[in-house]
Amino acid sequence: MYESDGEAGSSGIPNNLDAYFMPFTANRQFKANPRLLVAAEGMHYTAHDGRRILDGTAGLWCVNAGHGRKPIVEAVQRQVARMDYAPSFQMGHPVAFEAAAKLATMLPGDLDHVFFTNSGSEAVDSALKIALAYHRVRGEGARTRLIGRERGYHGVGFGGISVGGISPNRKFFGNLLPGIDHLPHTHNLEKNAFTRGQPEWGAHLADELERIVALHDASTIAAVIVEPVAGSTGVLVPPRGYLEKLRAICSKYGILLIFDEVITGFGRLGAAFASEYFGVIPDMITCAKGISNGTIPMGAVALRRGLYDAFMAAAPENSIELFHGYTYSGHPVAAAAAIATLDLYVKEGLFQRAAELSPYWEEAAHAMRGLPHVIDVRNLGLVCGIELEPIAGKPTARAFDAFLRCYEKGLLIRTTGDIIALSPPLIVERKQIDEIFGTLESVLKAAA
Repeated sequence: MYESDGEAGSSGIPNNLDAYFMPFTANRQFKANPRLLVAAEGMHYTAHDGRRILDGTAGLWCVNAGHGRKPIVEAVQRQVARMDYAPSFQMGHPVAFEAAAKLATMLPGDLDHVFFTNSGSEAVDSALKIALAYHRVRGEGARTRLIGRERGYHGVGFGGISVGGISPNRKFFGNLLPGIDHLPHTHNLEKNAFTRGQPEWGAHLADELERIVALHDASTIAAVIVEPVAGSTGVLVPPRGYLEKLRAICSKYGILLIFDEVITGFGRLGAAFASEYFGVIPDMITCAKGISNGTIPMGAVALRRGLYDAFMAAAPENSIELFHGYTYSGHPVAAAAAIATLDLYVKEGLFQRAAELSPYWEEAAHAMRGLPHVIDVRNLGLVCGIELEPIAGKPTARAFDAFLRCYEKGLLIRTTGDIIALSPPLIVERKQIDEIFGTLESVLKAAA
């Protein structure tokens, strides 16, 4: 049984749950029957009642190297003891520069300059601002329009939800940013259900960008932002040739292409980044989550060399080139965590490990086909989405019930709508893959 260091009842549950307004959570439902995680190591969490919970989601897609990794913990401890904070405006500290250089060596192509943020949401808003500013410093200030995609998730900043395409994330917050348009999403159950890897159907949907260009004129469009694989809306894998078409159209019209790799970065597909996996180089990549293994909040925007050079060339040598940043950009403790994390990925060959495990993962995932209410299984790398037929009049209820029942059986999964998303730490063993899908199979059969 977990014993709290603070104010808690005999059950280990804090006496006051009311003060915390929880994010993306049914607060009243949760507080009536709390699910509290109190410790973590390797592939498992420990719940407040002492049960071990197998982590089938790498936390929130972020703990790619597994929990409680000693090299990362010790790096954080050393850094916070040496220097807890340093300003990043007109000052610097060595750890941020080392983290940026180390990250740059992992990035594909000439994506070799890094702007640090504190989250994926901030990375997206930063990338959108950089895109707008880039065109302005080049004398094309009329390029202000931003293009997202339906069913896209780009965090919760006003920029991110504006280019994002999830209606509940948008509808409560007014007009959002002006000058936004959206590409259609690529999800089509009729054409692509139970595809292994990339679907064959759907590359033509990228051609919708040509229609948007014709409608608004290319001279008004700054950037297109997409997730290479859409994670938070249920693991939507890009059709073959789709990303390549987007890249070609953007290049044709001088539009910047931004890949949101907050989820796909750092080995999820078996390569450092999805950009490398697909062989498509965007102009910017946003990343977070796995950059520090979730240990300390951190995010980043990676820019191609030409973008950085444009800012350097446009401003006098003694002036600020980009009027943007955060108090905690390149925070020393976060940077130390990132360095240790990136070193660990390389030392243990975790990206290659993910690639080697992917066929086994695929077979286990597609063994779910034929189970009650399963209408699709889709996968790529060490991620999969299992789509369930919604209960009539009760959308999301079937998947959330599976989430609760899995937790009772010692497995953490993630649901979005009526889709189950799985994305374990890259240290997962085959027997744990069997346990993840075996537990899920038993839950889905029992709920039939």
